[in-house]
Amino acid sequence: MQPLPRLAAVLVSCLLAAASTVRAQVAPATGLDLLQQMRDAYRGRWFTTLTFTQTTTRHRADGSDTVSTWYESLRYSDATGTRLRIDVGDPSAGNGVLYSADSLWVVRGGHLALARSGGNALLPLIEGVYFEPVARTAAELQPTGVDLTRAVLAGQWNARPVWIAGAASPADTTSPQIWVDVERRVVVRAILVPAPGAPLMDVRLEDLVQLAGGWLATRCEFYVAGARAQLEEYHGWAAKVDLAPGLFDVATWTTAPHWAATPRGP
Repeated sequence: MQPLPRLAAVLVSCLLAAASTVRAQVAPATGLDLLQQMRDAYRGRWFTTLTFTQTTTRHRADGSDTVSTWYESLRYSDATGTRLRIDVGDPSAGNGVLYSADSLWVVRGGHLALARSGGNALLPLIEGVYFEPVARTAAELQPTGVDLTRAVLAGQWNARPVWIAGAASPADTTSPQIWVDVERRVVVRAILVPAPGAPLMDVRLEDLVQLAGGWLATRCEFYVAGARAQLEEYHGWAAKVDLAPGLFDVATWTTAPHWAATPRGP
């Protein structure tokens, strides 16, 4: 028979673990609280760099599809926030785009072709939220129209519990909103305006894999007016890789060393 003091210690330990689990699943009151919980869940553990090859399928208005290969590089730093570089086709051609949360630069043949405000609305949700103060993430999300002061709602997505921030009611799927997996604390769906002047888009982040202290959705679908406009499928992903800062600078777009030009291990 187990000695009583030892048994009591085991019981106390179990109760404390159970209480911790319960606290971890308590729904945040508002969207701002949800962002804070996401940040706290991965503080100091989430990856700051990421690369992958992407098969991009775009659906045309005539019903046909186009398929292309993109090479994507992501980097977070306190100074610049999250930046995403997309090389469309062979990186040596120098064609692509550079995104931040609030800006876009288009590159053609290695030269700047266009620069404008209005960045990638997903960057604060898949990367920046895990590093930035909540106030900064909220400011970056402001153009999307998600009301982060509304009460968080409980829901289900792909048979998993989620928290929903921004929706007016459980039946509301037209207000800008974000859906966060309760256990993993990652965004799995976002209904929002992705860029100024763009229509409302339903983004679904699927096939999540654990990666370098965080998570990566390896299949993303983008719906507009109920129809799928784009499908992204990721391959050969790697995190915490050494990426030259110049890779995220239009001035050194073609001269900075690019990971896709270097043979990679299995």
